[in-house]
Amino acid sequence: MNQSSKTNELIEQLENKFSALGQDLNVHLEGLLHGKPITYWDYIQTDALLNLQIQRTTLPDEMVFIMYHQVNELLFKMILWEIEQVAFNENLTVEFFSSKLMRISRYFDMLTSSFNIMREGMEAEQYMKFRTTLTPASGFQSAQYRKIEFASTDLINLIDNRFRKTIDRNTPYEHALDHLYWQAAGKDYNTGKKSQLLKAFEEKYKVDFVAFTEEYNKINLYSKFKSLPENIQKDPKLIKAMRHYDYTVNITWVMAHYEAANYYLSGGDPDKKVEATGGSDWAKYMHPKYQKRIFFPSLWSTGEIENWGTNL
Repeated sequence: MNQSSKTNELIEQLENKFSALGQDLNVHLEGLLHGKPITYWDYIQTDALLNLQIQRTTLPDEMVFIMYHQVNELLFKMILWEIEQVAFNENLTVEFFSSKLMRISRYFDMLTSSFNIMREGMEAEQYMKFRTTLTPASGFQSAQYRKIEFASTDLINLIDNRFRKTIDRNTPYEHALDHLYWQAAGKDYNTGKKSQLLKAFEEKYKVDFVAFTEEYNKINLYSKFKSLPENIQKDPKLIKAMRHYDYTVNITWVMAHYEAANYYLSGGDPDKKVEATGGSDWAKYMHPKYQKRIFFPSLWSTGEIENWGTNL
């Protein structure tokens, strides 16, 4: 095909595209005459991105801490983007579902390995100094990570293990959210009193969380899996991808996070125990053996569930 024919073909395709949108192709072509060529820094918004790090202290390693968590949030956004593509796909195939799950697992592999990067790249002594300026903020308050959990499984699987038998699909969302496993990090169940950590988090995100859990009630990853034909649910490739994702998020990544938190909150001294910045009982809600967070429980044996997080 010569250049003239190729140009005519492209113009015809553009005419069809803009005609379908009720738009005049000539107007858009004329707009190209005045447009500026794209640059890397404009496309990536480099200047904006690099101006989002604002320290609260003069300690240099605080910058490492800020950037590390910002990178985490970018990866969380990528994960939610992948989950959304599965959730709203009405013609799921084994290949598509499996490939997305494995892609998400690789993002979590990055998150897991990054804890070692931070541990070796941030002095515990400096952390113990600047952490006091972060109170009562905490990584516990990552709304995107909570949404990843909501979008991965049925809400019942995220309920505090002590209350799962009292909650079902007919339970109002707001009541269910008050009994999520991570409430254990900011709530005294004897008095019902919530910490400032939890109150601030809910004030900012609870309305959004209720809407999000309602939206994903029947299209979360586990629901999508259970809605597939029985023969597809038994596909070995899909089951392997589902189990790998579940274990990667709820065991591998969580334990890397747990161990990093333990290292820094003890100031590098394994025999010293310190509260998290938000005052949370972080060990009780984070360690998988306590809450047995499992996204896809039907894909694990009774024995595997009973020993979840205990053989580490």
